[in-house]
Amino acid sequence: MKAQSFLGTAAVGVGLGALLLPAAALADTRVSPATTPVGGTVVLTTTCNPNAGDAIFRVTGPDRDQNVRSTTAAAGGGLSAELFTAGFTLGTYTVAATCGDGSDGGSATFTVTPIGGAQAGAGGRDGDTGVLVAGGALAAGALAGGTYLLVRRRRRAGATA
Repeated sequence: MKAQSFLGTAAVGVGLGALLLPAAALADTRVSPATTPVGGTVVLTTTCNPNAGDAIFRVTGPDRDQNVRSTTAAAGGGLSAELFTAGFTLGTYTVAATCGDGSDGGSATFTVTPIGGAQAGAGGRDGDTGVLVAGGALAAGALAGGTYLLVRRRRRAGATA
C-alpha cells in the first residue's frame, strides 16, 4: 500500500508535467532574421496547423501594436507571413502568435537597427522556460508528496511496534 501511494502521487505529477511539456514543443514561433535594418523584411513563422485556420501574429514594441494575419503555408509546415519594417522605430519587438483554433502559437523577438547597423542574425526565438519550469515543479511536487506520505506512514508503523 505504501509503494502504491507513492507511485500514484508520482504518476499524477509526471502525467501533468508530460501534458505541459509537449505544448512547449508544439508552440513555436520564429522570426528570421533576428536583426534587420529599418525598411528590411522579417519572415514570421509559426508551427500552427494550417487546417485550424489563419494564424495571427501580434507585433508589439517601441511604436507598434499591430496584428499580421497569415494564410500562407510555410515550407516546413505551419504558417508564415512577411513583415516590412519601414517606419519602425529602432528597438526590440515581440511577436506572439495565436493559432486559428485559439491556441498559443509561441513567441519570438526581433530587433530593428539603423540602416548600415548590425548585421542580420539568425532567426530569433524565445525559450519555453516557463512551461519547462512548471512541468519540473509538478514532478518535484509529486516526488516530495510521495516521499512525505511514505515517511509519515513509516513513522506511524514504527510508533505502534
